[in-house]
Amino acid sequence: MKKFSLLSVLALVFFGVGSSFKPIHVNEPYHRRDTTVSYPQEKHLKDLRQITFGGDNAEAYWSFDSKKLVFQSNNKAWGLQCDQIFVTPISGIDLKQSKPQQISSGLGRTTCAYFLPGNKTVLYASTHLGGAECPQEPERTPGGKYLWSIYDTYDIFVADLKGKTKKQLTNQQGYDAEATVSPKGDKIVFTSTRNGDLDLYTMNIDGTNVKQITHELGYDGGAFFSPDGKKIVFRASRPKTDEQKKEYQDYLLQGLVAPTEMEIFTCNVDGSDLKQVTHLGKANWAPFYHPSGKKILFSSNHKSSRGYQFNIYMINEDGSDLEQITYDAVFDSFPMFSPDGKKLVFSSNRNNGGTRDTNLFVADWVD
Repeated sequence: MKKFSLLSVLALVFFGVGSSFKPIHVNEPYHRRDTTVSYPQEKHLKDLRQITFGGDNAEAYWSFDSKKLVFQSNNKAWGLQCDQIFVTPISGIDLKQSKPQQISSGLGRTTCAYFLPGNKTVLYASTHLGGAECPQEPERTPGGKYLWSIYDTYDIFVADLKGKTKKQLTNQQGYDAEATVSPKGDKIVFTSTRNGDLDLYTMNIDGTNVKQITHELGYDGGAFFSPDGKKIVFRASRPKTDEQKKEYQDYLLQGLVAPTEMEIFTCNVDGSDLKQVTHLGKANWAPFYHPSGKKILFSSNHKSSRGYQFNIYMINEDGSDLEQITYDAVFDSFPMFSPDGKKLVFSSNRNNGGTRDTNLFVADWVD
């Protein structure tokens, strides 16, 4: 894994946890038949190409050898009713013509997949133990707050690349999801409600030695390790007033969260040296470390007057030198560098022909 100023277009935009990936339907007509793939201002992105072609595709994360992507999709052309997990090589396959290998079982809803060391297994969160059907999303009322469901049936599983479930890593009551793996291959960070709040935890690759590392009231999620595995970057809400705290806790008791005011934070792997990186307002989320370990990419709508336009930005760890990276008119998010530091994958509404589709794009990164 979140306060949108709920928004102003009839488009499908995503705000996702490391994020759980959820659609936002908004209310004004919005017609954009744009077929732009890249923009001249995007100087850090070279040879940008589209990977998926339909549905809602997001949270694409690299294998350790930088050759494959694992991602979630609800593409109805693939027979899906809600998000499931897929693996694809980044070359040698045409997803216009074929369906990638499905990793998840097809039961329940899934989110937040990530490769484990060796590139032969992935972890992901799934609600399937709570039922075979896609769990119901909260109803959206006109003028009401945008709400996410924090499904308490989410647990974290490991599967091989053929989709065979190998292990269940979490079995506590409550939400366990948004898991990612350290580049060192020794630890996993994830978000859980096992203590009654949405906090970050670490565990060993085999699910042992679980430790809570954040403790402040609010939604901590969408966490990733730094390239050296010593730090964690994540998004967080921090309700300040008594009214905000009560609203947050009341929603959480209902299994809901209003993900609309988020900033980027870092800390050491043990939770020490907690620092707030951004102070931009609105929704700042989906952070990921630059290969140097000194900068962070993230998605934000802080420059959008109506709230719906999300672009990717880069900022120093100390919050200085904010730079805009992408320039789509609707949505760019979920940036992730390949482990070799040469490529960037992200999700975007560009080149969707005026549909609601969000697709995956890969580019060579130019510093």
